Amino acid sequence: MPPRVPRPVLRKAYNVSVVRFSLILVWTATAIFGQEALVTNSHTTAADQAAGVKIFRSHCAPCHGAAGQGGLGPNLANGIFFHGGTDADLYRTITEGIPGTAMPGTFFDGTQVWQVVAYLRSLAGQAGEVARGDARRGEALFREKGCGVCHLVRGEGGIQGPDLSSIGSRSSIEHIRQSILKSDAQVPVEYRVARITLRDNSSYSGFILNEDTYTVQLLDFSKGLESLRRSDFKSFDRSNNSRMPSFRGKLTDSELDDLVSYLGSLKREIRSE
Repeated sequence: MPPRVPRPVLRKAYNVSVVRFSLILVWTATAIFGQEALVTNSHTTAADQAAGVKIFRSHCAPCHGAAGQGGLGPNLANGIFFHGGTDADLYRTITEGIPGTAMPGTFFDGTQVWQVVAYLRSLAGQAGEVARGDARRGEALFREKGCGVCHLVRGEGGIQGPDLSSIGSRSSIEHIRQSILKSDAQVPVEYRVARITLRDNSSYSGFILNEDTYTVQLLDFSKGLESLRRSDFKSFDRSNNSRMPSFRGKLTDSELDDLVSYLGSLKREIRSE
């Protein structure tokens, strides 16, 4: 019969085992979940940033602006990144893109991606132009001019133009102003109007949601969602112009400042986890 082990010794051995097991869990969790957070950019020299500038301006600026302050894509100069702000997050976003958005993945090698990350870090905190109008007057003007007929703002409005609920987070003040004055300057592909006439002379006008070899799915401005067979087409035309009219000469300088101020105040909410 084996000798009895005193109860205090058993308790001590049990406590040691629990501590060891807890440490193993922590180390395992860190290895599985914390590994990405530990990844940092090792390409942060002035030369790396300069290389990142060239890549950004040739491939990213058409959407994000030459200085990263937003346009068709989000403002990257304010240091706020909605899909993760660690170096590893930025690397993944640039490399893989963002599904369901216009942000594509890239073909750059690892060093080039890190150089773009270095450039983005150098932009952080750049304020850009500050709105100088009255946002409350601008909100009233937005309604008065009928902007809500086409544009959705936080659940209210139309769908015949881009959703403006967070326009202030993705566009600089200057880009917002130019979009009002020069509406045809940059028209997202999804908001280019398609006009289709069928062989029976019925006509459709709206935004293309999807298309393949045989059909076109169209959000018609009056008929709603339509799925049309290409074999029935008599004519199919896509415009590069915006449906939105230019407001140049239709607003006073003060009214323009107020409207820009209101739109610039529409920012995406940052929720704490």
